[in-house]
Amino acid sequence: ITNYFDVGEMGIEHALLPEKGLVVAGDAVIGADSHTCTYGALGAFSTGVGSTDMAAGMVTGKAWFKVPSAIKFELTGKPSRWVSGKDVILHIIGMIGVDGALYKSMEFCGDGIRNLTMDDRFTICNMAIEAGGKNGIFPVDELTEEYMKEHSKRDYKIYEADADAEYDAVYTIDLSELKPTIAFPHLPENTRTIEEAGEVRIDQSVIGSCTNGRIDDMRIAAGILKGRKVAKGVRCIVIPATQAIYLQCIREGLMESFVEAGAVVSTPTCGPCLGGYMGILAEGERCISTTNRNFVGRMGHVDSEIYLASPAVAAASAVTGKISCPCELGL
Repeated sequence: ITNYFDVGEMGIEHALLPEKGLVVAGDAVIGADSHTCTYGALGAFSTGVGSTDMAAGMVTGKAWFKVPSAIKFELTGKPSRWVSGKDVILHIIGMIGVDGALYKSMEFCGDGIRNLTMDDRFTICNMAIEAGGKNGIFPVDELTEEYMKEHSKRDYKIYEADADAEYDAVYTIDLSELKPTIAFPHLPENTRTIEEAGEVRIDQSVIGSCTNGRIDDMRIAAGILKGRKVAKGVRCIVIPATQAIYLQCIREGLMESFVEAGAVVSTPTCGPCLGGYMGILAEGERCISTTNRNFVGRMGHVDSEIYLASPAVAAASAVTGKISCPCELGL
């Protein structure tokens, strides 16, 4: 196995593969996890498959697909300070539903994408599956090429939609109009803006995962937690997505902010996202999380509740002990 990464180089795969330069524009990628669609941020076609298809792909180098039809999401404007890629995709899922893009390609385009970082784009494509999508994909621009040149030595190929491409639906979204968005239990489509959230007390805040464990996410969370304390009775768990991101957090002093605030920091892991270990919820507990799914029992007891949000909202909520916008802290 050429690219085998043991404990010392560990990371959550959907952050690790782009970081290691193993995926570039023009690739067709399958993975045995539904969030393989993350790599569409690089202009690759990537999608999750079952174990049988994965085994066949590894043996033969081939996979069978029905070519998906497409939905176009034209993004315009510039998001406000506390709106990130997580808010964009939660807004979209709330708008079209968890089956609104079933087996379809979700194509993100428009002038607004220039106002989205690569980490924003990874987050948006990561959760295409939560809308039922076969894949999510962004066009390749200067930012994408800069990222690939920094992380990979592989040649890449840019594919673009035809001028006369047909779409099942076209949505225009003005990013400047979006608000920090939260998905209430027990589906990602059950979204409310921060103004609509009301008084929701929490027991736990999780900042990390393949959706929001990248360096931008860590910086945002650390900036909010710096000089503040996690509320009494709240567990705040921070999980950098890869060892390189973990090391960057140390170099930038982010770890100091996390620890002094009373958060705990884990080595890279999916951990609580899938209810595996660490931060597993007890009966009646509520967690605000930057992960991607809030199904019944996803992170523990069937009578616990998961609220999906951005790192900014998760960090601010850890401080106040309730679902909050960073603006409530005077930021």
